[in-house]
Amino acid sequence: MASIRQEKIAGVIQKELSQILRKEARTICMGAMVSVTVVRMSPDMGVAKSYLSIFGSSSKDEVFKNIVANTKTIRHELSQITKNQLRRTPELLFFLDDSLDYADEIDKILKDN
Repeated sequence: MASIRQEKIAGVIQKELSQILRKEARTICMGAMVSVTVVRMSPDMGVAKSYLSIFGSSSKDEVFKNIVANTKTIRHELSQITKNQLRRTPELLFFLDDSLDYADEIDKILKDN
């Protein structure tokens, strides 16, 4: 169960990550629209697990690999934005959020029956 502080920091990181990925969509996201669906903080606030949904690209894996390759750049930009709010910028771990694909698959199965 996440503490109130973890939830507040996760909210700040989610908002700022969304803005960074929107601003850098052409270079980091390769023109795809990337949405930060959930950010979960570790209890010591040292790691932020960010779940991403990728739209508008035929190769989601390629876009995701490019985002992971640019993690240091993204973390640096995040630290510049949140330097007055956070003492230490957490390590960023990115994961693909497949909840929308899962929901589409369930809808497809239900329509076939």
